Amino acid sequence: MKLNTIKTVGRSDFVNMGPIQLRQPIPTQYIDNIDPFILLHHYGPYDISEQNNPFDLGPHPHRGFEPITFLIQGEQLHRDSLGNESIVKSGDVQWTTAGRGIIHAEAPTKEFVKQGGVLEGIQLWLNLPAEKKMIDANYQHVKHEDFKVVVSDDGKVNVLIIAGELDGVYGPIQTQTPVNAFMIDIESGGEYDIKVPSLHQSTIYLIKGDVLINGTENLKLNQNQLIEFNKYGEGFSIKGKEKSKLLFLSGTAFNEQVTTYGPYVMNTQTEIMEAMRDYQMGKMGFLPAS
Repeated sequence: MKLNTIKTVGRSDFVNMGPIQLRQPIPTQYIDNIDPFILLHHYGPYDISEQNNPFDLGPHPHRGFEPITFLIQGEQLHRDSLGNESIVKSGDVQWTTAGRGIIHAEAPTKEFVKQGGVLEGIQLWLNLPAEKKMIDANYQHVKHEDFKVVVSDDGKVNVLIIAGELDGVYGPIQTQTPVNAFMIDIESGGEYDIKVPSLHQSTIYLIKGDVLINGTENLKLNQNQLIEFNKYGEGFSIKGKEKSKLLFLSGTAFNEQVTTYGPYVMNTQTEIMEAMRDYQMGKMGFLPAS
């Protein structure tokens, strides 16, 4: 297999988002985005209790992209202006297509806060191309047990297929553009080759552990945690140096101008102003505070 060469190795330093401290590997001063992936936040692990619940995100709007949550630990309640209300549990994925506009809210469930526990997840912003930024909003919630898993020959690597395809196994998430999203769990000594479509931009983010990529680059928690690959290879190799978890993402780049402001991802400043106006006029729907 012709390996995808490594373009950039990035850190995942902590940033503050209101009362929340979280890791932000995309964007950084070195990586603006990895087209079509605009933002990646790794929140937690937080010890949630009735005395400590910083991750209570009240109703807020989005337009022009797909906000996605990969829940690693804990339990969250999702509500949105389409009328969806669901409890997202450990290992579940919620894939929201904001399109022309949606208002949603996320927070640990009241039961989870009362009993206490650890909350951790990944929030990903996947861009939509200009031609799809104003499509109807949509929401998908897939439970952990409904994903198919590809297992390495040595039995030490499990690849959860969330979206896209690997080795003839397809993920259940319906995507607007060609995208692969895999959650990879690897035991110490486990090895596997992950195939990447030749035209995809691709990246891998270390959630926990210590792994070797392409036999040369070491990803280790609190040090280097993200690799952006060059295109035109066939994939990359991974080997666990200890028990580890990683998120793999790949997709077709749009090569379009990106303009962002707060919860909106559009192509021009005029479109950002229109989004702000439409939200204020109630065109993105309504969602009451809990």
